[in-house]
Amino acid sequence: MSIKSDNWIRRMAQEHAMIEPFEPGQVRESAAGRVISYGTSSYGYDVRCSDEFKVFTNINSVIVDPKNFDAQSFVDIKADVCIIPPNSFALARTVEFFRIPRDVLTICLGKSTYARCGIIVNVTPLEPEWEGHVTLEFSNTTPLPAKIYANEGVAQMLFFGGDEVCTTSYKDRGGKYQGQTGVTLPKA
Repeated sequence: MSIKSDNWIRRMAQEHAMIEPFEPGQVRESAAGRVISYGTSSYGYDVRCSDEFKVFTNINSVIVDPKNFDAQSFVDIKADVCIIPPNSFALARTVEFFRIPRDVLTICLGKSTYARCGIIVNVTPLEPEWEGHVTLEFSNTTPLPAKIYANEGVAQMLFFGGDEVCTTSYKDRGGKYQGQTGVTLPKA
């Protein structure tokens, strides 16, 4: 297994629509000024967070159950900035839509700008032939409110190419998160 370079990422994005929309370089500024960087890096791709958020709330005092998740546990927010309460979390999705090749496994890691503020980004691996918008989980590990910026970089995707094509892909298994387009809650 080997990690894929910026040239491979650009080629796959152009020839196979692996990432849409795709930014071939690193963007650090916009019309509004400096942004947390996004786009192609040396060995990865820095994704952006959309302006759709689901912020966890305990106002309904429900039990968090991954087999029977209650959507009332979240408050929907559409904004350029999301404030996550202390010791809480929020879900969001990437701006980018991904189509992962059959011989690639993708791992996501949070950006250091957020990690150094106590904000952890969690995403499970993107398996071979998975496609969709990536649901992002932001955990605020601090005792203070934390801010997430929409349309700016939040995490880096690393692409690992297998020595051979997998026998059974996520698509072959009919994975329950295949083709997701919004912020997707847990499915049993």
